[in-house]
Amino acid sequence: MISMSEFNQQNVLVTGGAGFIGSNLVKIIIQSAPAKVVIVDNLLSAERINVPEHRAVRFIEGSIADESILNGLNDEFDYVFHLSTYHGNQSSIANPLADHANNTLTTLKLYERIKNFRKVKKVVYASAGCTVAKKTFDDIKPTTEDDPVSLVQDSPYAISKIIGEFYSVYYHKQHNLPTVRARFQNVYGPGEILGAGQWRGTPATVWRNVIPVFIYKALNQMPLPVENEGRASPDKIGASRDFIYVEDICRGLIACAFKGKAGDVYNLASGQETTILELAQLINNLTANPAAIESLPRRNWDNSGRRVGCAVKSSKELQFKAEILLKKGLINTIDWTRQNRSLIQECIDKHRDHLKHI
Repeated sequence: MISMSEFNQQNVLVTGGAGFIGSNLVKIIIQSAPAKVVIVDNLLSAERINVPEHRAVRFIEGSIADESILNGLNDEFDYVFHLSTYHGNQSSIANPLADHANNTLTTLKLYERIKNFRKVKKVVYASAGCTVAKKTFDDIKPTTEDDPVSLVQDSPYAISKIIGEFYSVYYHKQHNLPTVRARFQNVYGPGEILGAGQWRGTPATVWRNVIPVFIYKALNQMPLPVENEGRASPDKIGASRDFIYVEDICRGLIACAFKGKAGDVYNLASGQETTILELAQLINNLTANPAAIESLPRRNWDNSGRRVGCAVKSSKELQFKAEILLKKGLINTIDWTRQNRSLIQECIDKHRDHLKHI
């Protein structure tokens, strides 16, 4: 177990700290009396309400690629969590240039700024399991940290994430920047607001990750859209993912910061494969949704039919293990969604005019 007291009187930088994962991480960090937590977020896919009001928290609205913001960062940080991103595969497909500006360039410019900082103990980079996962609907094995990275990627988002890993390795080797790469699986939980942030040219601005979409629709007694069970053919298992609760992912990030080996990479995964059809059925049961499941065609860009991460290395080297089982995590997320329905609806509604023209 890691003691959260290790953040006591420490200075922490969290890029993307107003986002779903970043804000949950900040809320954990401030429990241990840090000296300072600086959040940099341009609110492109986040809401200001997620930033906790706390004496140690300083919020800077803007991109971490902004020169004026970068120049204002001094060599005072003990830990850096680089979580800022251009949210989502579909948004990146709709606008690859925006993805580059907010997902690739941000990492390069941040590393270039802090490469000579000497106080920093660890820089944790948020990568994605989809960059390494085999692109198939066939039988799979859990993806390990050592599996090869394919040149065939499904989206600019996935490309950007693996480029960020390349830069993390380069800056560690060239400048001794103590980077640790954390490969996320599919994160869910309280605090993910549908429609958060600005319009990004695609309905994925609103209908982003599968769990908050399914929960919202189920609570409104709407059909849950499942892409033909994700099947490439009738004899294949449906599309699947490895779902990990946000509290677990935050503990994993902290484990990377305290126990991760500089220059190395760790999967933050539950290690449990769940099909999207199973997920839809479970959420319908937990919400008593009477609507039938809606079968849609497979997304033509997504070839990662089945995906699950191997958590062995993280368990051994970080003593990290996902603790919240899917059913419990879904119950918590459903309760949070019920309590925040007006906020979620407000964020969805601000994009109504855009959605009408799509």
